[in-house]
Amino acid sequence: MVVTFIVKGMKFMALNGGPHYQFTPATSFVIECDTQEEIDYFWEKLGDGGRYDRCGWLTDRFGVSWQVVPTILGQLMSDPERAPRVTAAFLKMDKFDIEALLEA
Repeated sequence: MVVTFIVKGMKFMALNGGPHYQFTPATSFVIECDTQEEIDYFWEKLGDGGRYDRCGWLTDRFGVSWQVVPTILGQLMSDPERAPRVTAAFLKMDKFDIEALLEA
């Protein structure tokens, strides 16, 4: 009925609410990654058996939505000159590519 788990040192508790309570993208977990290797790792592990979407979003095999994003994204988006180019770059991505964002 209840399970507890730890993700990156943070404890979570999940309750099986039965068929009446389904997961939706309205609730998602965000994983901020410092490196491309971290993005690649979480993208592959969480997406295995699930579905990959645009802009760092994926749904795992249980139907839980995740956002796997680079930590640097906030900094890039706060630069008014660079933000439109960064946005244009990541709107074409499924999994984030840090190098491509830095080059935008």
